[in-house]
Amino acid sequence: MALYYTYDENPLLRSIIHLITDTIVVIAFAWFIVYGFMNQTIITGHSMAPTLEADEMCLINRLTYDFGDPKRFDVVVFQKDDSSQLNVKRIVGLPGETVQILGGDIYIDNYRLESEEIFGDISLPGIAENPVVLASDEYFLIGDNTDSSEDSRFSNIGNVKRENIKGKVWFRLRPFGRIGLIH
Repeated sequence: MALYYTYDENPLLRSIIHLITDTIVVIAFAWFIVYGFMNQTIITGHSMAPTLEADEMCLINRLTYDFGDPKRFDVVVFQKDDSSQLNVKRIVGLPGETVQILGGDIYIDNYRLESEEIFGDISLPGIAENPVVLASDEYFLIGDNTDSSEDSRFSNIGNVKRENIKGKVWFRLRPFGRIGLIH
């Protein structure tokens, strides 16, 4: 049996090259995932405070709703039919439900909605003062800071069609002191 021995002149250099190559591949893969399947947005205004504050940068998962439907209390990005601007709000009403705001509370199909996500009583019910019936492809969205939110309660936004929901806000990137998942 013959043994062959190869002399490696510089194992440290080879290790460094492997480390650099592996690092480049991981960074390229992460970049592909983030920019291929996700998007980012910068929050404008205070309608989602304190969950999301003005000028915070968040990642949006564009694929999540390709494989499933939006759920109640998801924070989503949507686009109005007549605008290119992206908006961020929370889903409270699902397709086929009836939404109404009475006495500062949200009612879904005549049952009071219990929520820790929406802060404070709703002083202005808007069009939801009367029952709002959602079609099979419509959602009722509202900002967490209800007194400072232009959302489905107002006729210029109204019910949001499924096709206008662009993705789910799931991770805060900036500021670094608040980095983390969005609930």
